[in-house]
Amino acid sequence: MAFPDIDPVIFAIGPVQVRWYGLAYVIGILLGWRYARKLVENEKLWPASGPRMTALDIDDFLLWATVGIVAGGRIGYILFYDFAAVSANPVRALEIWNGGMSFHGGLLGTLVAMLLFAHKRSIPVFNLFDVVCAVVPVGLLFGRLANFINSELWGKLTDVPWAFVFPTGGPFPRHPTQLYEAALEGLLLLSVLAWLIYRRQALKHRGLVAGSFVTGYALSRIFVEFFREPDIQIGYLAGGWLTMGMVLSLPMLAVGLWAVATAKSRA
Repeated sequence: MAFPDIDPVIFAIGPVQVRWYGLAYVIGILLGWRYARKLVENEKLWPASGPRMTALDIDDFLLWATVGIVAGGRIGYILFYDFAAVSANPVRALEIWNGGMSFHGGLLGTLVAMLLFAHKRSIPVFNLFDVVCAVVPVGLLFGRLANFINSELWGKLTDVPWAFVFPTGGPFPRHPTQLYEAALEGLLLLSVLAWLIYRRQALKHRGLVAGSFVTGYALSRIFVEFFREPDIQIGYLAGGWLTMGMVLSLPMLAVGLWAVATAKSRA
């Protein structure tokens, strides 16, 4: 399939460019914030007793989350995927508009933000974890669509009917792994978590939603990595199949399974 002719730049005002990549982050964060407020305001979803968060807490956490996502995502990408290039040209670290964000780094940055915010507000930390993890797939959906528009993070060569010839991926068709991740980490995971929250009362068991998200993301990412072309500056780490994405996702899988298994003890 021919790659759709979508300019990564939506519009420009002089030297200032507004890109789909940046807009995806803005939309994802704002929609996630609205969904988080909706969850917090629904008293039926939460335990009848014990401290709870308020919509004001979610409003105030928005800035913390944004800083954690952007700073953590960029620092994580540099450390995990692009350290040599940034060491040679430190200015490259600031070129966030050209892409180069790590989900695992963004997750760590958000984790730090959540721990600090929960301590400052005396909020049960697992309650905050659960709400944030419930809305993260919204951002992942838009972020992966932006990766597709940017023609980055494409997959391996293939002859499947839905393959695309990416402008930056050579003359042969490749797996659209950005769309695989948008479907799995975005739409599917968002739907599963919503089902757990609204049908299984998962927010009444602290850590269950967070653990389910982390487990689901790790499994989705490991699966997609088998179809995704590894970053050229790193390649495969071992065996001609093990990638950095897999290595970073394995600890997530262990933590996620632990959180799910122990959730009832925190009810």
